Amino acid sequence: MGFHRRPAQPGLDRSTRVTVLSAAVATAAAALAAAPAGAAPQDKPSVTRATVDRLYEQAERATELYNKADERADKLRTQVARAKDSVARGQERINKMRGALGALAGAQYRDGGIDPALALLLSSDPDGYLDRASVLDRVSARQAGELADLQRAQRSLAQERTEAGGKLAELEKSRTTVARHKRTVEHKLAKARRLLNSLPSGERDAYDRSSRSEDRGELPELGGAPSSARAAAAIAAARSALGKPYVWGASGPAGFDCSGLMQWSYAQAGVGLPRTSQAQRYAGRQVSLSEAQPGDLVAYRDDASHIGMYMGNGQVVHAPYPGAAVRYDPVGMMPVSSVTRI
Repeated sequence: MGFHRRPAQPGLDRSTRVTVLSAAVATAAAALAAAPAGAAPQDKPSVTRATVDRLYEQAERATELYNKADERADKLRTQVARAKDSVARGQERINKMRGALGALAGAQYRDGGIDPALALLLSSDPDGYLDRASVLDRVSARQAGELADLQRAQRSLAQERTEAGGKLAELEKSRTTVARHKRTVEHKLAKARRLLNSLPSGERDAYDRSSRSEDRGELPELGGAPSSARAAAAIAAARSALGKPYVWGASGPAGFDCSGLMQWSYAQAGVGLPRTSQAQRYAGRQVSLSEAQPGDLVAYRDDASHIGMYMGNGQVVHAPYPGAAVRYDPVGMMPVSSVTRI
């Protein structure tokens, strides 16, 4: 399809048109100058902070997916190591069985390699030969049994090798998943940091101040008695971690993500918790928020992508997000999805 020029307005030469256009541009510029110039810049810091918060939330979800995949990879690594060890032991056993059968076969060949009737006829000691033949029969029966054992061992070894190969393939797939989630987390965190760096210094300082943990020398009293002795020990551990940095994918003792802090704290009490916040919410008995006692785990958001430890007085200790240390915050800082008593 052809393009057609719009005919020039009659009565306006080129210089006149340029003058009219320049006037229009000047008028538009004046109108823009008359608009409230500070509107967009005033809104930008709050919009940027909201975007940063959203990126941190997305990074936290990706972190929990990373933790889940990494935990799975750890289990698979253990299973693969056990499978390889079992295969090696099975191969060693088969080699010994083959050696024993080879020795029996050699003895059988030496003692019974010719027709038994001819051997008896030629033997200078018929009674001795018959005794040896009786032993050889028993050896043959034993050899048959050991041959059957060898065949069963070979089948078992082949099955173990197949299973080990499957576990190894699954491990490689899990490693790929871990790497993908790691890239997602790093991308979200880098973007959040760039946005924070784009804020005016005063706004950035205010955001950083809101992320600082309270002074560990002035810890608030617990609001009520812990639900158990192990909860009391976990509380002491969590409080000792106040001020430690949030480090995604970490479970202490130098840094923590949210579920890593819960896992580490209860480990100090001799209790093994799963690695992810989604699994931790089901690690004990669920109670209502109104029944919460110090030491209970409080999961947040519908997908339980964040978790903290209730301390009473409407407060939790948790690892909030990158750039923020382990700290106290109100239990209602975000929507609560469950409360779990360990």
